[in-house]
Amino acid sequence: MVREFVVAEENVGVRLDKFLATVMPEFSRSEIQKFNVLHNGVVVKFAERVRLGDKITVDIPTETTSVAADNISKDFDLDILFEDDDIIVINKPRSVVVYPSAGNKTGTLVQNILAHTNLALAGGAVRPGVVHRLDKDTSGVMVFAKSNAAYNGLVKTFMTHDLTRKYIAFVWGVPNWESATITGNIARSSRNRQKMSMVKTGGKPATTIVDAINVWSRFGVSEFRCTLLTGRTHQIRVHLSAHGFPVLCDTVYGRSGNRVGSVKNADLLDFLKTHNGQMLHAEVLEFTHPVTGEKMRFRAKLPDDMAELKYILESA
Repeated sequence: MVREFVVAEENVGVRLDKFLATVMPEFSRSEIQKFNVLHNGVVVKFAERVRLGDKITVDIPTETTSVAADNISKDFDLDILFEDDDIIVINKPRSVVVYPSAGNKTGTLVQNILAHTNLALAGGAVRPGVVHRLDKDTSGVMVFAKSNAAYNGLVKTFMTHDLTRKYIAFVWGVPNWESATITGNIARSSRNRQKMSMVKTGGKPATTIVDAINVWSRFGVSEFRCTLLTGRTHQIRVHLSAHGFPVLCDTVYGRSGNRVGSVKNADLLDFLKTHNGQMLHAEVLEFTHPVTGEKMRFRAKLPDDMAELKYILESA
């Protein structure tokens, strides 16, 4: 990938490598010094000082993963929302793990993406190009880095929360409000290390904005749109459950045994008894493209099972 820059007045007299670190903040100066750089069409030392109007051309090598061929698989068709040389945006299906782990060696989203295209080596051989994750049973929009430049930029974006993430959740409970902001630190549970919990001291601060967009009082079920202002593990599921609105079909935080037993509608009861995995979907992801600077917005429609659930609730 080739990028070009023209030196402006505020950068006059700056070392070439420092200038490039300023205009390409996703790279360190040590990384930049490994690139092929032309200064007004000539190869020069990075210690050279730039002048007003100088044209700088940078050839950034495309990094690919070192994942072994037997770790690449095509188990399902990818729902690709966007792709260019630097990023790929996927609508992740439910019941799919993002990357290989001890209990999930094959059939992961990363392995299927690698059967389609390269991912950035940054992140390592197991998690190439991965800058965020969704739980196995959460569907929706995810972005992966294909170049190291994109990886570095996206990691910074997620660390500073300089993006918008909106989720749809079907929950037990009917609120007496239209919108609420949930705050509360989240830490790993001391009783079950597989779970997270809200804590009064310690943990990491977390904030979720919740909007009630549909309510079915006769079933005691609501549809929420949740906007993350932070990105903690299981944040939405923990926050909603702690405030009395557990996500439907969530076997970890759901606490729904008694509620399911009270359901009289045959179609809804059958759905709840036969579905595993929380009714949670990453609907919207907005961010600035880490290389081009373009504003990006992606929306993934509800997966079939959540659409079926909504149809049952609306038509009963």
